[in-house]
Amino acid sequence: ASSPDEEWPEAEKAEKLARGAALKWASGVFYRPEKLEGLGHYRSRETQRNSSIQSRLKSTVQSYLEGVSVGLEQLRSAAQEVQSVCQDLGAARWALLDSADHFQGLQQMRTRVEEHVQLASVVQVLPQIFSVHEVFSHTLQLLHGQRLLEAHVELMMMEHLRDDILAQLHFRGLSSAQTTVLSYFSGLQQLNETLAKQLWDIVGSSLQLVREDPVLFVTAVRIIEREEKIDDALLLEATFLPPGRPKGWRQKFYHVLQDTITGPHFHAAHMDAKGPGLARHLAALQKDIVTELRVVKDLMVQCVPAHYNILSVCTTTYHQALSSHLQEILREDLDKQGLFLLLEWALRVYHSPEMMGHPDLLPEVDVSALGPLMSPELVDQTERRYVVKVKASVLEWMQRTLEVEFKEWFREEEPETDHQGFFQSALPVIVMQMLNENIQVASLITDSLQQKVYNMALEELEAFLGRSVEPL
Repeated sequence: ASSPDEEWPEAEKAEKLARGAALKWASGVFYRPEKLEGLGHYRSRETQRNSSIQSRLKSTVQSYLEGVSVGLEQLRSAAQEVQSVCQDLGAARWALLDSADHFQGLQQMRTRVEEHVQLASVVQVLPQIFSVHEVFSHTLQLLHGQRLLEAHVELMMMEHLRDDILAQLHFRGLSSAQTTVLSYFSGLQQLNETLAKQLWDIVGSSLQLVREDPVLFVTAVRIIEREEKIDDALLLEATFLPPGRPKGWRQKFYHVLQDTITGPHFHAAHMDAKGPGLARHLAALQKDIVTELRVVKDLMVQCVPAHYNILSVCTTTYHQALSSHLQEILREDLDKQGLFLLLEWALRVYHSPEMMGHPDLLPEVDVSALGPLMSPELVDQTERRYVVKVKASVLEWMQRTLEVEFKEWFREEEPETDHQGFFQSALPVIVMQMLNENIQVASLITDSLQQKVYNMALEELEAFLGRSVEPL
């Protein structure tokens, strides 16, 4: 058998360290003879300390042993309980295996319950299904009487009933039965078309209605918003989309409103683009657009939700329609007065306080962010066309004036003389005055047009001098 020191080498090492520490402490304390007198006192104190340490160690070990004993007892109890649970689970397993045949009967009962629930749902909606055609007739009467909100409530109810039935058939894979349902509810299409026609007629008269009867216009907008919410909800679910959805009536509202705005002004019959006809047309556009935008700003904005941005939509529509309309007019063979009138109207009048800068429209109406009414390329092209027309007019005028001047010089009467007695002619003054007038007129539009006319005037003046010398 091995000795205790071999079994516990750490204890031996600890004892040696303790003895060494004690020896070091004793040699430090009792290195003088007079210190030996207190040896008994030190021995008594260390004895008490050792007794206290041993007592605490015994208490700690005893507590640890008691905890280990309790833990072992709990483990023994848990093992017994686990064994009991295993036995119970085994018994339950055999009981379930013995009862497997009975579960088939429960499955049949579950099927019967589902059928019962479905039949109960059908029985619940049977009165509504049987009254569908009666509701169709009543809804049509409401539409003819322009009781649109009431008619739309009944229409939504019938659509919800139809869509719910179609969804149930769709989820159960009964696509063939959907045709029968659609045929039974076929009257919904006529009601939708009738309601939509009335709505678009109302929107088409919106500028007049908001001044005379805004209630009808507000009713139409409320119905459109209801349909938009239904569209959004169905698209968000993305499980089943009923026929005719999404209706997109808000987008249709914008299209009809834009056609209402542009139709009377820009889709009319071919106008007279020459003479005073163009001036009257542009003056009418200026007056009507300002008037209608004031109606939109002051009245229509209050009748629609804020997110419609109705004033911005109308302003943009007018701007884009005007831009296209001016391009159509410029395709005509306009004379110089017509070209000048268009340039002045697009570059000066349009942004002036007489039109889009009108005090009644500011600051809500702002066309500065919509781009120019005429592109820089189109302006340059139109200015060149104008200069060509002016050049032809100047050339013709100069030729006639030169012919008259020569006739004056070859008359039997002597020409006019100046204060020094030299013969003189008013032709240079007249020519310069005429050219200067054209340059001044061009300066009313743009600096570039003024420069183009100025260059043309110099060329024509030089050519005129050459033509005036040739006959001499």
